[in-house]
Amino acid sequence: MFPHRARRPGDRPSRAGPLGRAAIASLVLLGATASGAVHVTARAHDAGELVSSSASSRRTATKEATVEPVTASSSAEPTPVSGDALLAEAMGSVAVEAGARLSVAVLDTGSGRSAVYGDGAFDTASIVKADILASLLLRAQDAGRELTAREKTYASAMIRDSDNASATALWEAIGRAPGLAAANERFGLDGTEGGDGLLWGLTQTTAADQLTLLRQVFGDAADSELDAGSRAYVRGLMGDIAAGQDWGVSAAGPTGFALKNGWLPRTATGLWDINSVGRVEVDGRAYLLAVLSDGNSTKAKGISMVEAAAKAAVSAMAGAAES
Repeated sequence: MFPHRARRPGDRPSRAGPLGRAAIASLVLLGATASGAVHVTARAHDAGELVSSSASSRRTATKEATVEPVTASSSAEPTPVSGDALLAEAMGSVAVEAGARLSVAVLDTGSGRSAVYGDGAFDTASIVKADILASLLLRAQDAGRELTAREKTYASAMIRDSDNASATALWEAIGRAPGLAAANERFGLDGTEGGDGLLWGLTQTTAADQLTLLRQVFGDAADSELDAGSRAYVRGLMGDIAAGQDWGVSAAGPTGFALKNGWLPRTATGLWDINSVGRVEVDGRAYLLAVLSDGNSTKAKGISMVEAAAKAAVSAMAGAAES
C-alpha cells in the first residue's frame, strides 16, 4: 500500500458487486495441421479456493487422427488460433465481479509466444516499485557508478517489504514522474504515465507495458537496457519477497517465482486495485506474467481473481506449447 489521494474529477467511476467462485479453463486440442495451426476448445473446472497459491494441474493434449489427407482445394483447413484469442478464451473462465476490470499479459520464454488480454490503463499501486528500481539502476549505469549503500537499503525494503517510505525516497532520487518517463522511453514502455507529485502509486500502466518491463529485467542482454549486474539485482530482490506478500502470479508456479505485488483501496470508493507481476516456472518452462485489476470489492476477492487469471493464462500458453 502507499500514499493515495481522494478521487478527482476524471478518475474512473467506481465499480462493485459480488464475486463468484472462479473457474479455470483447461485447454483441449481438437486438431492440428502440418503447419502447426490448432483448434482449441475450453471446458471449465472448479478452481476451489483461489486465494491459495497451489500450482495448476497440467493438461494433456490429444491429437485427433487424420482420416484423409487435406488437399490444397479443401475447405476444411483450420483457422490458426492467435495467442491473444487463446488467452481471451482462457480468461472467459475467470470470475470477475460486477464492475471490476481485469487485464493480463503473458510470455512463454521458451517459445517466445506472448499474448495480451485487455488494453486499459490501471493504477500501478506498488508494482511501480519495480519500475522505480529499474529506473534508478539505469541512471546509475549512465553515471558509471554502483548504487550507494543507502540506495541499496531503500531498494531492498521497497521491493522485499513493499516499504512506502523507501519508495518515496527513490521516487525522488529518479526525478519523480519525469525521471520515470525518461527511463521508460528507453525500456519501451509507451502506455505508462507517472503519478502526480509524490503519488507514485497512482502511476497509470497497462499489462502490455508491464510485460515489456519484465522482459527488461528477466530477458537477455540483447533485449535489455539494463546490464547483467542490474538485472541480477532486481531478480534477486523480486525472488525474496516477504512472507505474506508472495501471493499473485506465484499461484501459477509456487516454486521458483519472482514477483512484485500491488494493492490499494481507493479512498473515494473503497474499491481495491490488486496487481501482480513477475516470473514463474511450471513443468520446466518459464513464463513472464502481468495481471492488473481494479474495482474489486475486497482485497481477498481481488487476490482470488488475480491468482485465477494467472493460472488460466499459464495453462493456456502451456497447452499451446504442447500442440
